[in-house]
Amino acid sequence: MSRTPHVERHFTAGATVRDIVIGMSDGLTVPFALAAGLSGAVDSTRIIITAGLAEIAAGSIAMGLGGYLAARSDAEHYDSERRREEREIVEQRDAEIEEVRDVLRSYGLSEAESNRTARSLSERPAAWVDFMMRFELGLEEPDPKRALTSALTIAGAYVAGGFIPLSPYMVLARAHQALFISVVVTLLALLVFGFVKGHFTGAAPLRSALQTMVIGGIAAAAAFGIARLIG
Repeated sequence: MSRTPHVERHFTAGATVRDIVIGMSDGLTVPFALAAGLSGAVDSTRIIITAGLAEIAAGSIAMGLGGYLAARSDAEHYDSERRREEREIVEQRDAEIEEVRDVLRSYGLSEAESNRTARSLSERPAAWVDFMMRFELGLEEPDPKRALTSALTIAGAYVAGGFIPLSPYMVLARAHQALFISVVVTLLALLVFGFVKGHFTGAAPLRSALQTMVIGGIAAAAAFGIARLIG
């Protein structure tokens, strides 16, 4: 009797989605707030477009650099903790074996099973360190290419998001008309973005869409209000 092969489908691009969310969310709200704030002071779309493009360029660089530094910090922290664990399994062998037993017992293994597994693991130093990093410290080894990928993803998402609220100003001649269209376009973009995000992360797409639109709309409205107040 033939059996249907078991195929597991897990979403494994969580870090990439997080970077896109960070970049796109800021890209949709910050340039919108700048353009909206300027719309109350000038009626020249040329000035708004110039300022908006400059903000998108500066914002994408700053956000990308932030993503790069954050990823590098994660990698450096992991390397530092791994070196510490490698020293401890040599210098404090018995204490580290007891820590392995504690972890195993927390997963429901009996005393005998925990002792046997801990002793067996202690004979494999590399695997022992891997175990301690994951189950004692809760750290996963970062992708060595993560820093650059994160920077480019966040920066690219910021640029893509930034052009959405700015695009009406590139088409319409009057800033006040463009502002109304920009509000509608930005809210729709947040709705679509939230739906797509929900689809890929396994969350309810409609709820994710509404949640993203509401939260992004509130953030954009707050940023707009501050920009108008300062202006």
